[in-house]
Amino acid sequence: MNVGLYERIWMWAAAAIIAVFVGVIAVSTFAYAVRPPSHAETIAPAQVLADPRFSPPGVVVDAGGNVEVHVVLLMFAFLPAEIRVPAGRPVTFRVTSADVTHGFQISGTNANTMVLPGYVSQFTYTFEHPGEHLVVCNEYCGLGHHTMQAKVIVEPPAGEAGR
Repeated sequence: MNVGLYERIWMWAAAAIIAVFVGVIAVSTFAYAVRPPSHAETIAPAQVLADPRFSPPGVVVDAGGNVEVHVVLLMFAFLPAEIRVPAGRPVTFRVTSADVTHGFQISGTNANTMVLPGYVSQFTYTFEHPGEHLVVCNEYCGLGHHTMQAKVIVEPPAGEAGR
């Protein structure tokens, strides 16, 4: 088979691009532990509201100052419907579903995860500026899907509240 010089160059370039792509995926998966935010752990969907990890849902600040938000999604609501978090600090969201597949997307950010019944999805996001963000379900979950919304209110850090 007689392959021209320019065709060989393009074939080698394409092979190199594919190799780099596969290498980046492998390094980010194994070396940096970059994984999808779902399936952090399992939970019984029928017992979500009684489970101590999500009872009651809301914002929890531990002794070390770490902020965790526990959210339960169910047709057609977010519990809690209003989430208040501080600006400039990492906030870990732990989200689960009590009934069907939902989505959890915070508008104006790249915070987004699919929420499956029986699993806890977890991701961490830092809100840089105070303000309000709409939270929507971006996975069709039934006839009332379009009414499913909540809001994240990002408050100024404690020392800057009066400025």
